[in-house]
Parts: sequence; structure tokens; C-alpha cells
Amino acid sequence: MKRFLLTFFLGLFLVAAQAQKPQHYYVELKTGKGNILIQLYNETPKHRDNFKKLVNDGYYDSLLFHRVIQNFMIQGGDPDSKNAADNAILGNGGPDYKVNSEIQDGLIHKKGALGAARDNNPAKQSSASQFYIVQGRRFTNQGLDSLEQFRMNGKKLSALQREQYMTVGGAPHLDGNYTVFGQVVHGLEAVDGIAGVKTNAQDRPVVNERMFVRLLTRREAVNQDRELQGLKPKSGFLTEFFDAFKSKKYKL
Repeated sequence: MKRFLLTFFLGLFLVAAQAQKPQHYYVELKTGKGNILIQLYNETPKHRDNFKKLVNDGYYDSLLFHRVIQNFMIQGGDPDSKNAADNAILGNGGPDYKVNSEIQDGLIHKKGALGAARDNNPAKQSSASQFYIVQGRRFTNQGLDSLEQFRMNGKKLSALQREQYMTVGGAPHLDGNYTVFGQVVHGLEAVDGIAGVKTNAQDRPVVNERMFVRLLTRREAVNQDRELQGLKPKSGFLTEFFDAFKSKKYKL
């Protein structure tokens, strides 16, 4: 009997432990306009892991959204912005390495997309730290036709792109040029709030908009995965009991 119970509880523990493994990393950006929760894409592991490391290192805490263009995007991640003077021109700071491009056709610049900023290097390598979140706008069919002709040199948008840019909105002219490595799952109203602030001639907000960024814990990530699958979050005694045997940190 004792052997049976031991085997039973061991099996229960292993099943529970396996079930509690998150499928994605999530980062939360705390801003003066509200919180923004972003799922990092597994399809772009170089960008995902680099961003996760910087977040865990506290790299982004107190940095500014230094470039904001309404109906386009909000950009941050320049370490020079942390203690920048009000008249400082920002956008050139960051670690001394780049992240190789992971541009993919299926990861597009719809509203809420997390993209990696970059300079004009021919390999389209990304800045190691600077990122943007798309606000964009909705397009009509005719507007997308015009975009293809005049801004995309005749390149045709897919049916998926057209559907997304006509319903959700975004910035389709960026597709194929910048790596998209995540998507806002909560907090688009905060993105809209930051995008709508008053800016100067360099597109820098007149009043500083700072960020504080953290990685969700194992349990928070598991429950966020469940929510996106239409399931209820797990809680209660057994959940807390099994969680006590696992680190709050995790690795995919």
C-alpha cells in the first residue's frame, strides 16, 4: 500500500510539474500610461533570449520612450535616455553588438507588434536593445493598394496581411525590413496613450515617458498561456503546493 501511494504521488508530482511549464516568455512594461504585457515569440529565439537577458539584468528600468509618432509606433531602449537632458537627441545608444535578423513572413507589423529597431545595415541586423511597439492605423483595400505601389515598390501583401491591416491596423510598410519578435496581449490602451503625447521636433515626448520592465514568473506565464488558450488560470492549495518545489524563474 505504501509503495502504491508513493508511486501515485510521485506520478502526480511529475504530471503537475510538466503541466506547469510555460510555453512562452512574457514581459511587463510598467509606464505612466498603464501596463503593457507582451508575449515574446518562440519563432525568433535570438531576439527573444537577448531581450529576456536584458530585462532580467534590469537594463530597461527607467529608460525613456524617446521616439514617439502617433499612428505609427513608440520606441525605447536607448540606455543614454536614462539620465538624458531635456534637449538631448537620443536613439544612438545600446550594447556594442547586434542581433542577426530573424525576419519572417508570418510575423507582421500589426498593432501591438514588438519590433527590433536597427540602422541601415544591409544584413538588417537589429539593435541589441532598442525596440518599438506598433500603434499604426487601419487601412482600406484601396489604401493598401496605394501602399503597395508607392511605398513597397510593387511588392504584394498577402491575404493575411490585408485582413490584419484592415481590421487590427498596423504599419505594413515595415514588413520584411525589421524583425518582429513579440506581440502585446494586454495594454494596447497604454500604447495609444504614449503614442498620443505631445512631442518635440525630434519626436521625443515633451514630458518624459519612462518604463520599468520585468519578466513574468513561471506561474504568471503559465496562467497567461492558459488565458490565451481560453482557459481559466490555475490557483488554489495544490497549485501553490507544487509551485513551492519550482523556481519562479524558468527556461524554455
